[in-house]
Formats: sequence, structure tokens, C-alpha cells
Amino acid sequence: MNKILQTTRHLRKEQTESEKIFWEIVRNRKVNGTKFNRQFPIKFKFNNHNRFFVADFYCHERKVVVEIDGSIHEKQKDYDKLREYIINILGIKVIRFKNNDIKNNISYIVEQLEIILNPPLF
Repeated sequence: MNKILQTTRHLRKEQTESEKIFWEIVRNRKVNGTKFNRQFPIKFKFNNHNRFFVADFYCHERKVVVEIDGSIHEKQKDYDKLREYIINILGIKVIRFKNNDIKNNISYIVEQLEIILNPPLF
């Protein structure tokens, strides 16, 4: 089994509580009719080597990555900025929600998603 498949399968099995809550909210096109994939590999080349990041959630239709940030992200801000920069270069927007917001204010999260996922009117 290749490394990408192995990594994504492991992450799907070891979801955080917040990721489970978010997945139940967005799966099966429940928000704005858009499809999300969970633990989705974002592939890119760096120095002629194939690399990848695993996005918590990815909506291909709108080119949006949703990251659910726990306390570890307080310790890896520089890494997250670089990761987001590379993903943005690939034409993908990154949205971040905190674990606490997912657990305590899911209606706010859904409202924000609906705004972000609405296609432009022009």
C-alpha cells in the first residue's frame, strides 16, 4: 500500500471528536449541495519530489480546504502558514475552524460554510 493511502486511511480511522462532528454536518452534500472528502491528500511537487499534505476536509467543487484546529496548532503556527501558502498557490482556499467552535457553536460553523461555499452571483 502506498504512503498516501496508508496515511489517509489511518487518519480517517483516528478522527478527532471535532472532525466526527464536522463530518456528520457536511457529508452527503448536506451543506449547499457541495461534496466534501475527509482526510484528502493535496499533492504537489517540491524540488522535483512528489509531496503531499492531508487536508482534514476538501471540497473540490469550490476548491476549499477546511482544517479543524486543535491545541497542537498553537505550537506549529509557522508550519501551518507554510502549508497554507503552498495550498493557496495550488489555487485552493484554506478555512480554519477551532475544535471548540465545532463542539460549542456548530450553527456558526454551518453559517460560515454556507457563505464560503455559495457560488458568486456573476
